[in-house]
Amino acid sequence: MAPYHPPALLFTKHLETIYPALLRNVKDVEYERERITTPDHDFLDLDWVKQDSKKLVIISHGLEGSSDRAYIKGMAKIFYANGFDALAWNYRGCSGEMNKKLRFYHSGATDDLGYVIQHAESLGYSEINLIGFSLGGNLTLKYAGEQGNAISLKIKKIVTFSVPLNLRSSCEKISVPSNWMYSQRFLKSLKKKVADKSNVLPELNVSRLPEIKTLLEFDNTYTAPLHGFRDAFDYYHQCSAIRFVSSIQRPTLIVNALNDPFLSADCYPTEIINPNLTFEYPQRGGHVGFALFHKNGLYWSELRALDFIQSTL
Repeated sequence: MAPYHPPALLFTKHLETIYPALLRNVKDVEYERERITTPDHDFLDLDWVKQDSKKLVIISHGLEGSSDRAYIKGMAKIFYANGFDALAWNYRGCSGEMNKKLRFYHSGATDDLGYVIQHAESLGYSEINLIGFSLGGNLTLKYAGEQGNAISLKIKKIVTFSVPLNLRSSCEKISVPSNWMYSQRFLKSLKKKVADKSNVLPELNVSRLPEIKTLLEFDNTYTAPLHGFRDAFDYYHQCSAIRFVSSIQRPTLIVNALNDPFLSADCYPTEIINPNLTFEYPQRGGHVGFALFHKNGLYWSELRALDFIQSTL
């Protein structure tokens, strides 16, 4: 498949990142929602587009995203048009209704992804493919690496885009002054989510919320302790997909644009030896960008994912 070339109007990495996030509108994707109960008596909301196919893609969104994001709907749309069912799942607290437990979601919460996959398997699919964006890409790769040779035979291929393979250095990268607008937008959304949950679960201490100024401070105060990590650095270390990808046993595509404003140098590895992995580092694309102004509204990332999953290796 031809490499990505951005439209002339998207002439900086920030335009490549912001335009798809704020201005793209994907039509004709009507979800059917299913709620499943997790083993710890919480819930996950799954959004489906179905046509009684035996082939499925499971799509995992990014930080503070949901199944309603254009990049998720675009991916669901192209696979549905090519004979697949698509399942876009929402992480805990991301579906429009606050989850019931103190825990939220995080970059390494592979137990929830595993439970979604287990549920999909129970429905009789003969082929399941995993697609992840950003945080969802890290989550997907970590899951596959943890599973290793034990991964389900029904899982055939994996595709990820804009993956912060090293969570610590990527957190540092998104927190540099030139990325202030991104980090503050994420931080505002995360802090609001904690405040909203405290209305449901008063035992969640929100006294430190006003003093949190960075994503690192948020992870140190909430993400790490709520999910069993010693601190933010322990969380980043234990959950970074870079530690797991060498164990992946399915054909896997990892696409990280070289001009992605969120990704550190560690997210472009050259030394990992695993014949199942295909790393692609386009010069352009931004973060979860890869916009095209033609191709019937499809984006390059969607065309690339379909091409990889449908190819015979």
